[in-house]
Amino acid sequence: MANYGPYDDIEVTVDNFVATVEIQRPPFNYFDYALIQQIADAFEAFDNDTAVRSIVLCAQGKAFCAGANFGDRSRSSENSDSGNHLYVEAVRLFKTGKPVVGAMHGAAVGGGLGLAMMPDFRVGCPESRFSANFTRLGFHPGFGLTYTLPRLIGEKNAELMFYTSRRVKGEEAYRLGLIDALVPQDEVRSAAQALATEIAESSPLGVTTTRATMRVGIADKVREATDIELEIQNKLRVTKDFQEGVKAMAERRVPNFTGTWEAA
Repeated sequence: MANYGPYDDIEVTVDNFVATVEIQRPPFNYFDYALIQQIADAFEAFDNDTAVRSIVLCAQGKAFCAGANFGDRSRSSENSDSGNHLYVEAVRLFKTGKPVVGAMHGAAVGGGLGLAMMPDFRVGCPESRFSANFTRLGFHPGFGLTYTLPRLIGEKNAELMFYTSRRVKGEEAYRLGLIDALVPQDEVRSAAQALATEIAESSPLGVTTTRATMRVGIADKVREATDIELEIQNKLRVTKDFQEGVKAMAERRVPNFTGTWEAA
């Protein structure tokens, strides 16, 4: 069996051919470069371990992942010129060779929604919340969402989520295909484990090769999307509108955007 960790922000367990990766940054599980790198490291190790046939991605606390850690730019963004931007790690996630089931017991917001798009299947509940809230922040979607979200729910539904930044609740998410199973909140993780176990009972080589065929080119498409997303995000990040969007979110009010590229 491969050696997992130790990790600072995730816990990894393996039982009955199912690996569980639990994000441990409660209550909101904000992500940064370090967290995405840890998940990618664990997933990469699973690819080389015959004791793992499927994966469950879940989280402690109130939210699945409430977005990026804007409070610590050095960890959330990294230096894109150095090649160490977190989107490099995000692409690594999409290169994972084994099927992943996401347990979405709470909110997946912004880049957290991008992370939620990585699993093959998502189990949610009425309390689940999904939001691509970038435009309400004066920002641009990231984490490959401009590719992954329309691929999952269709272009018009994705555009609606992007342009309005509205929250999609569990029942609507199920109707849209954003989640694949809707269960009571206290059953989300067990239902995800049950699905991952069902997958693990199938032929490992059959599953991984079929998955590779079904998902051919996804990692490359995510890389292409994040290249464009990051370029635009870097331009928007220095504007007064982005500063206003972040401030308005913190103050729980409607932002007052200028619609110009004026620098902060």
